[in-house]
Amino acid sequence: MISTRWLLAVLPVVVVACSPPRAVRGESAKFQMITEEEVEASGQGTAFEVIQQLRPNFLSYRGETSFDRRKSQPFPTVYVDGQEFGPIGILRTIPAVQIATIRLYRSWEATTTFGTGKMGGVIAITTRQ
Repeated sequence: MISTRWLLAVLPVVVVACSPPRAVRGESAKFQMITEEEVEASGQGTAFEVIQQLRPNFLSYRGETSFDRRKSQPFPTVYVDGQEFGPIGILRTIPAVQIATIRLYRSWEATTTFGTGKMGGVIAITTRQ
């Protein structure tokens, strides 16, 4: 029979050894950000084309976000320099040469940063100054 003392000594080691690796701090953030260098290297003409090439998951359908379909926002809202700019289709009107960064805020981050009603998330674009 296994002693309790032995089990308490070995169990934490087994749990730690079998747990999935944790992301290095900031590592997941790089998948939510497109830098100016990446925009230039993409050679694309609009923000939509840049995102489509580099991070197509930014444009993905998020599903219904409300029981009332008229209020549902299944796609991210676009913000430019901190101001609401419009729905996701507006990305086709933003020239890539003006972009410094593009960042995806998931719904919980968007609510904290931009306020309620952003259940599809936010694509925030910072322009070159």
